[in-house]
Amino acid sequence: METKFGERLKDIRLHYKIWLSDDKETGIMGDGKWQMLKLIDEKGSMKAACDELGYTYRRTWGNLKKIEKFFGFPLLEKQRGGIDGGHTTLTEEGKRLVKAFDTFHDTVDSRIQQGFDRFIQELNQ
Repeated sequence: METKFGERLKDIRLHYKIWLSDDKETGIMGDGKWQMLKLIDEKGSMKAACDELGYTYRRTWGNLKKIEKFFGFPLLEKQRGGIDGGHTTLTEEGKRLVKAFDTFHDTVDSRIQQGFDRFIQELNQ
């Protein structure tokens, strides 16, 4: 039996965002902040990470400070200036947070993909 959804099903793309909030629904951590922390760790620079993602430095700084305030400890270590310029790295807790969010995302991504595949299969029947 041919479904009316037919050929259009191959054009459907899955998109979603994950974020975590506190008990007052204030955002703590999500895909954007996770990507930012990963890039800071990779590039050793918050400015370089902001430039790559198209985020403003000031807003990013404020967002990362909110995460630190929520958890009660720093996620970033900053070293200013000097001959080679400054750099920013993640603290051990920052690296742990990124790693945990990586693992969480991997789990959620596979489950959501399975659900999406079932959705398409159902429409194909």
